[in-house]
Amino acid sequence: MKSLSERVEQLAPSGIRRFFDLAGSMEDVISLGVGEPDFVTPWNVREASFAALEQGYTAYSANAGLVELRQEIRNYMHEKFAIEYQVEDEIIVTTGASEGLDLAFRTLINPGDEVIVVEPAFVSYAPLIELAGGIPVAAACRPEDGFAILPETIEAKITARTKAIIFCFPSNPTGSVMTCDQLADLALLANKHDLYVISDEIYAELSYEEEATCFATLPGMRERTIVINGFSKAFAMTGWRLGFTCAPKEITACMLKVHQYGMMCAPTLVQFAGIEALRSRHKTVPDMVRSYRQRRNYFVKALNEAGLPTHSPGGAFYAFPYIGDTGLTSEAFAEQLLLAERVAVVPGSVFGASGEGYVRASYASSIEQLQEAIHRISHFMQQLEQRTAVADRLT
Repeated sequence: MKSLSERVEQLAPSGIRRFFDLAGSMEDVISLGVGEPDFVTPWNVREASFAALEQGYTAYSANAGLVELRQEIRNYMHEKFAIEYQVEDEIIVTTGASEGLDLAFRTLINPGDEVIVVEPAFVSYAPLIELAGGIPVAAACRPEDGFAILPETIEAKITARTKAIIFCFPSNPTGSVMTCDQLADLALLANKHDLYVISDEIYAELSYEEEATCFATLPGMRERTIVINGFSKAFAMTGWRLGFTCAPKEITACMLKVHQYGMMCAPTLVQFAGIEALRSRHKTVPDMVRSYRQRRNYFVKALNEAGLPTHSPGGAFYAFPYIGDTGLTSEAFAEQLLLAERVAVVPGSVFGASGEGYVRASYASSIEQLQEAIHRISHFMQQLEQRTAVADRLT
């Protein structure tokens, strides 16, 4: 038979999924690997979808999404970030933020174009760039900078083929944030080199010490930025698969073409839930953020006490402890921890080469589960120390 797509065949499968599958085959596993809230979608949001179903709203929506939802997205962006997007031609409702990323890459990239990926990075960025015919180029954040990216690190990666930069702050997997001033330095760089920017702001609501900055609000950036956002993280709606993009109308028009042919529209019933989620966000989101902050404070302190140096994340719901002193690779550490103590974390290496030496552990779990996880992790670290001591005596 004729060969399949070489581009797809050569694509590596998700490194996260292997650990999920392994954990799923075991009993009594505490999973700190899943990047989703442990909250159930608020009742009023679920009820809005039920009501839409009862009223018979089961047909396609407009390709770009329900006008009412796009209006709420416009209102949200204006209220939270003081930026205006036009309902008619600058907003697309997508099937999850992941589809928004795919639309952005396929719209911007010509074969051979380079996209700078700020790492450690969400596992989908590089594969989606490659599927669009582009070349991902890693620019590594450093722990000594709080996992913020330095403009000189990005500038060193820019070539004549560089088309865009993609980053996510608050970050998956590090939980790091960048201040408005730090992001402004990146904006100067994008203007200087005429680069597009894809700003993944899916965790913007989950910021603890200060409000997140929408990159498109920085000088000169609205014209060259595609903002990716969605409902999964802040509204506990991962399974609903609802996201949105905001971008200048020329870019949005091209993304809409891809969306029309590939997806048609996001599910209509889900869009009605999104309307209610945005309208009621002031009642639901703050309580979740307060809970995540409390868990972060406990979990990060406990990881440090267990012998795993961990910086305090300013957003999202991930800790990124350093495991390099154990002598194990991140993959070996994650696999041994799972097999020995039934605690699932994600190897940092799946988030790019700069993630090696770390693991990602989500604290979107109950305090009771986190306490038990810490107990097991501490025991694992003690066992590692004992084995190391024995090995040292034998050498």
